[in-house]
Amino acid sequence: MPWNARLALDYRLEGARSVARFRHEGPLRILQSLYPEGDTVCHNVLVHPPGGLVGGDTLDIAVRAAPGSHGLITTPGASRFYRSEGELALQHTTLDLEAGARVEWLPLEAICFSGCRAENRLTMRLAAGAELIGWDVVALGLPNAGKPFERGVLQQHLELPGAWLERGRIEAADRRLLDGPLGLAGHRCLASMFFVTGSPLARARREAALDCARTLAEAHALCESAGATSPQPGVVVLRVLAPVVEPAMQLLRQVWRTWRAELWKMQGQAPRIWSM
Repeated sequence: MPWNARLALDYRLEGARSVARFRHEGPLRILQSLYPEGDTVCHNVLVHPPGGLVGGDTLDIAVRAAPGSHGLITTPGASRFYRSEGELALQHTTLDLEAGARVEWLPLEAICFSGCRAENRLTMRLAAGAELIGWDVVALGLPNAGKPFERGVLQQHLELPGAWLERGRIEAADRRLLDGPLGLAGHRCLASMFFVTGSPLARARREAALDCARTLAEAHALCESAGATSPQPGVVVLRVLAPVVEPAMQLLRQVWRTWRAELWKMQGQAPRIWSM
């Protein structure tokens, strides 16, 4: 029997504090709001107690940020798409930011186990003046644990409606894609990190975001499989391929801290859950 869950998470500014309110159906919720940076930023950990999805399961996450609010969302562990003999397992996240809001969408990786049929969708809608830093990280199997991605399919969808759309389909049987030099070249972790704005970025900020990402990528062990581009005036993207998750996540966290400092004049206050 499919196991469906929904979470609506709303941020709003109450006085000088960003406050989170949420409603949920099924096993999907957030833990207590934390304020390691003071009242300005509300940190939340999104928890899915079952720990994974099988065919027919759906996770529906809707985040809305009211004007002036700032929310940071992460997860305590990886999401997991398990083996399925029939229907897709779907995770659909929508991030709606009103004027002047900020959101940081920083979940840990999604692991696609061999035999899965998975779809991972992220839709971002930003009003003028809203800004978002986020990432999307996928691990195909667990090669170091002797569990390679030998069967199955992942459909990936990243969208800023009317401005930016990336869609991909990865099938385990497509060895040219997985192992070819013009595909994943044998890597089993793929990551996209993005700085997205509701208004076109001023040239100086756009170049600063690109320079930060490129400088860190060029100095990293993954320099040959990482690169930053700006496909649209309100979008800057860092793309990374890695053999496993850990080095990719290390680079993403470095860029996150640097983007925060350069673009928002804020320190990179890592969520507590990352150090546990």
